[in-house]
Parts: sequence; C-alpha cells; structure tokens
Amino acid sequence: MPPDIAVQRAAFLRSRKIRRIIVKLGSGTLTDTSLGLREQTIRSLAAQVTRIRESRGIEVVVVTSGAIAAGRKKLGMADRPRTIALKQAAAAVGQTTLMRAYERAFEKRGLKVGQLLLTHEDFENRERYLNAKNTLETLLSRGIVPIINENDTVATEEIRFGDNDHLAALVTHLMGADLLLLLTDSDGLYTRDPHRFPDAKRIPLLAKIDDDILRSTGARGGSVGTGGMGSKLLAARVVTSWGTPVVIAGGLSRRSILDVLDGKEAGTLILPRRAAKARSRKLWIAHALQPHGMIAVDDGAKKVLMEGGKSLLPAGILGVSGTFQRGDAVSIGDRRGRVFARGITSWSSEQVTKGMGRKSSEVRAILGEEPPAEVVHRDNLTILAVAGGR
Repeated sequence: MPPDIAVQRAAFLRSRKIRRIIVKLGSGTLTDTSLGLREQTIRSLAAQVTRIRESRGIEVVVVTSGAIAAGRKKLGMADRPRTIALKQAAAAVGQTTLMRAYERAFEKRGLKVGQLLLTHEDFENRERYLNAKNTLETLLSRGIVPIINENDTVATEEIRFGDNDHLAALVTHLMGADLLLLLTDSDGLYTRDPHRFPDAKRIPLLAKIDDDILRSTGARGGSVGTGGMGSKLLAARVVTSWGTPVVIAGGLSRRSILDVLDGKEAGTLILPRRAAKARSRKLWIAHALQPHGMIAVDDGAKKVLMEGGKSLLPAGILGVSGTFQRGDAVSIGDRRGRVFARGITSWSSEQVTKGMGRKSSEVRAILGEEPPAEVVHRDNLTILAVAGGR
C-alpha cells in the first residue's frame, strides 16, 4: 500500500469515534465444502472481539452466514440445496451446529452470546423493527455478544434478504453502528477478479462505489455463499451513503479486525459519502421496506421532489406499475424508469391509476371519494442517495 494512502487510512480511522461495529462473516469464510464448519475462524473472531471490548470498549454485533452450508455437511448433501424445503431443512440442522461453535468459542473468553434470527418482515414492520433494536441494545448493555442470522428455516423467497450482506447493512442502520466490517474469503476489493487475472491489484482505499467499480471487479457469487463481492459492494454503497464507513477484509486472518481498527494494511476501506447520518425513519423507508410497485413521474415532479422537498401530488404522475394499497412502500422513478426515491403511499395503485395527471381538485369527482391530497407525503418520502435504488 502506498505510504500516502496508508497514512490517509490510518488518519481517517483514528478520527472516527468508533464505539460500535457490525462484523459480518460469509459462508465462504465460515465453511468449507469438504471440511464443513471452520471453527478456527470463529475462535479467532471471539479472541479479537474480546480484545477490542477490553482494550477499546468497542461493542460488536456479529452477522453470520453458514447455517445452510453447515447443514449440508451434516445431511450429506454434495451440492447446494435448490428447493426452499431443502434449504430450510439444511438451515434447521446447521443452525444448531453454528451456534454451538459460537457459544463454545466465546465462553472460553468469558463472554456469552445471544442469537437473533430475522426475516425481512422484522425490518418492514416498524414495531418489530424497534423491538429487534431494543433486544439488541439490552444484550449489549449486559455484555452479551449478539449473533444475528437470517431465519432461513421459515423465510420464503418473497421475504428473504437475498444475502446476509444486505442484512448486515440493515443491522448497521438499526444499531447506529460506526463501522461495518464485511469479512470474506478475499482480502479486499481488487481492480479485477484476482481468481481470473493474476495482475489484479488490491484497492486499499475507495472514495465511492460507482457502476464502473462494480463492472471492473468481475464480481460473482462463489460456490458456497449466495452473495459474492457484488453483494458486498452493493451493501457498502448503501451504508456509506448514510455516512458510515465500510471495510471489506479477509475473514481467514487471525488479526483482520484488529489490523483494520489499527489502520494497518488490511482490506479495502470505503469512505462514507455523507458527513452526517440521515434521519432514522427516512433510512428505514429507503432501505428496510420492500416496494410493492413503482410510480413514474414527470420531470417537473422529479425536480420538486429532489430539490424542493415537496410531497408527490397526482398531477405529476405519468404511470404506475404493480399492485399496492395505502400504507405500502413504493418506488418513485422518472420517465426513463430510473428509481430516485422511495416512500409510503397514501393512495392505492387503483386510485393512482385513475387520478394520475389530475389536479387534486379534480380527483374527488373521478374517484368518487376524497383521498389525501398527497399521493406520498414528504414526511413519508426519502430521496435515494444511490441512483437506481436497490
């Protein structure tokens, strides 16, 4: 790593008051297709967590993958299960193995762990979202290390996170963490896919993640996990847009977390894009809710939404796709289909279809009822920092 970049990295991390971090470990780091669960990796994690808690007072929340991969070994499955039923069976078997390994490793260090299994519905429902936060805060206040995983035993395709990198991003927001550390079987982000191009170079510091970066990495999922580098970059792009830095580093090293916090040459540090974090509710709308449809607006409506902080009125709407009811989340896109905002709608998709392009004063005669003047009120609308949404 060039000296100037090393100095910049170290200075940045020293300038941050890091009191809480989210550490995510992927299946490729925690499991091996032939050996099963890599318990040494979990023991190394426990040792590092214990050290930074005792020496720096940093709280750690762990987001883990590996239940399905661990279950495959116990069930004698040669390949990744393809059906939901097989995935859920493997997760049910593997989850007990995974948590026993975490419990043993942390108990040897004098620490207790607590397990939380979450689905996307836990983040979409505001009450459950806050309950999850309160549970995690209580565990941390009692010195317990939370271990979070997706509830693969009950999650269906419609409510899955898709990968635990996105889950880790949502947990980062939920807990107001100061750093997200994505540990993988690669020691960082490279200029090109290092498995295909021997001349690929690791990128120690990245100011932002754009589409060129995503294309140039040649990112793709591995044989064990479901995410790969692509999902890590997408999660990092979301988290850094909130004002939180992200590090992608090697999870097989015994010192990866310590080296990152010391500002040493470890992984790829991705700088935050905002100086201050956005309001919690706005972030919840933007990234925790799954949109049920999309509303397309004209250029004038896009401008007042993005620059004027206004509500979305029916007059500026060009079209609607999907089926949604009042209170559902919707994406908002321009006339070219590019999503730039997300919000909670006060109108159903049927009402929007009938009333779009009309002035608010005309709506009642058309609909035979008088819905709220705003299709999406500005208090329930957030502009996405990342062009195109997720």
